This record gives sequence, structure tokens and C-alpha cells, in this order.
Amino acid sequence: MVALARKTLLHEWRRFLPAMLAVGFAGLLQLLQAALVLGIFGSASVYITGSDADLWVGYPGTQSVNLGRAIDPNVEARLLMDPAVARVEPFIWLDADWRGAGDTGGESVFVSGIDPRPDGMLFARALSPALRARLYEPDAVIVDRADIDKLGVAVGGTAAINGHTVRVVGVSSGLRALGGVNVLSSLATARELDTDPGDSGQPTYLVAGLRDPAQAEAVARRLRGDRAFGPYEAWTARAFARRSVLYWMLDTGAGAGVLFLAAIVFLVGAVITSQTLVAAVAGSMREYATLNALGVGVGALRWVVLEQAFWVGALGLVGATALGAVLLALARGQDVPVVLNLPVTLACVVLALGLAAVSGLAAIRSLRRTDPASLLR
Repeated sequence: MVALARKTLLHEWRRFLPAMLAVGFAGLLQLLQAALVLGIFGSASVYITGSDADLWVGYPGTQSVNLGRAIDPNVEARLLMDPAVARVEPFIWLDADWRGAGDTGGESVFVSGIDPRPDGMLFARALSPALRARLYEPDAVIVDRADIDKLGVAVGGTAAINGHTVRVVGVSSGLRALGGVNVLSSLATARELDTDPGDSGQPTYLVAGLRDPAQAEAVARRLRGDRAFGPYEAWTARAFARRSVLYWMLDTGAGAGVLFLAAIVFLVGAVITSQTLVAAVAGSMREYATLNALGVGVGALRWVVLEQAFWVGALGLVGATALGAVLLALARGQDVPVVLNLPVTLACVVLALGLAAVSGLAAIRSLRRTDPASLLR
């Protein structure tokens, strides 16, 4: 019966082609939607994922990296006292107002004050040592290349942040933010741009590099147990990045709309695919009735239909994967935030095959008309 399913698909491929296209496009939509979701919401943690720090220390209860509050700089001494900590860097995060030279109006920007040393941990994966060195210049800033037109300035041009004149000394990639524009500066420049008198240049976070990164969770637990240096909390970089992404996906309500859209895509794909498979099975009803008259049971015919549904789903996914790879490459070339990993890809594959299976189950209902008596009509 399995061989019959494959031979039927090869002989009647035109009849099953619409079902393959339906599964393929449904799988492609799921794949692209997942990549966009991971890319857009993942940009909320770009400060963490773009850095090499093993631990992040901030105000207790911080739900996302962009919601940090100033902490006591004396906490740095507590971190350096731990034998597992190799180095510590302060990180200043500011929500500021950008005024470019062009006619772009005001723009909400997020200023990240970092240590510009070549071996600095913050944004180590996004900035080259030569580009970091430019931040030593007074009032120097770096922006993402995809945002420079929005900011109305060119490399070498000047703008105002919170009324303070800054100069764009370079651009990088992979710095795009969720809900604003990321601007990188040195710690000294960030303190100049801070208009909140209550902060007094205090760091928003302290990041630490460990002698053994595998001990990050144990060190974070040990640090959380000591409050002698004031209120603070320690997270591993992985845990803090996940915490920030989940906050934007679940607690802000934005993720609910995305999940609802994913459910709609799945349902629409299931309806279209099931109808095309039902039509394909109905077109072969006389052949199935003949097999039934020759002694092939209805149960065996059901397995033929399910096998056909599986191959329809598999072939549709092959086309969707090839087209998806091309579209993702084009998106990355245009600085569209798309990210795809193996677990999410496998989940999309399982959903697409589940879609084909559901469609196959719907098509099985048509086999009730495989009565050999229908051949006499």
C-alpha cells in the first residue's frame, strides 16, 4: 500500500500539486513569522547577546534590560571580592531625545555608555576594536547603519542628545533596538548626556567576566545572597536575555497578537490543504472502489491516504525551506531583524507535518464512498 501511495502521487502529481503548495506556503509563513518574532523581540536583549559578559548585576526585580535603574557603584567592589570574578565593567543606559541636523524631528534613542577599551565586554560582538577606539573622542557616538537615515545624520555629522552636541564617528550592524534607536558612547560621554540629577552618573548595570564561565549560575546565586553593598540582583547573561525577551513577548501584550496570527495561519492552511486533499481523493474514488472490490480493506486505503498526506507535507516543506532560505538572506541583506534557530525550525516543520496529517484525516472521510457498487453506476 505504501508503494501505491507513492506511485499515485507520481502519476497524479497535478492533482496533488495544489495541496503541496498549500502546505508549503503555510510552512513558509510559519517559518518567516517565527524568524521575525525572534528577531524583533530578540532585539530587546541585544545589549546582552551582543556582549561577552557572563554576569549582569542590576536593580532587584528588573524585568527587562531597558527597565533598569541606577545602582550603587560600590557593588563593583563586592563583585571584585568574589574569587570567581575576573573583571567588571559599568554600563550606563539612558532613555534620551535625539535631534538631528536633518528635518527628522525628535527621535527616541537609547544611549549605552560603555568602556571603549579594545577588550571591553559590552557589545564585543558588534564593535571591532578599531571602531570602539573611536569612542575615546569627546562626545563621540556610534549608531546602527540601518538607523542612520532615520536619525538624519551621516558619519562625521553632528546632532544633539538631550541638548548636548554629539558627533557620529561610525556605524555598526546588529544594534537595532525594540521601540527606539540604540546609540553607543563612552562612559564619560554618557555621563555628560545624563540629565537626571538623581543618578549622578551611577551605572545602570555592572557586567562581570568570570574565570570559568561554566560557574556563572553558581556565582550568580552566591552574589544574590549578599546585600551588604545595597540592593542589587545578579543574573547570568543567558537568563537575563531570556527574561528580557519574555517580558516583551508576554507581559507587554505584543506576543499575544503574534500567537493569534500564527493560529490563524495554521487554521487557514489546514482548511485549504484539507480541501485540496479531499478533492484529490474524491478524484480517485473509482480507483479506490476498484481496490476495495479486489479485496483491499477500507483500513488499508486509509493508510494510503495518510501516506499521501505525509508525502504532500514533506514535498511542500522542501520547497518552503528553499524559498525561506532565500527570503531570509534577502531580509538580512536589508537589515530586517530575522533570527532562526534549530528548535524553532523543527517546531515549524512539526506544525507543517501536523497540518498535512490533519488534512489527511479530513480526506479519509471521503473513503466512505468507496463502495464497489458505485462502479456499476
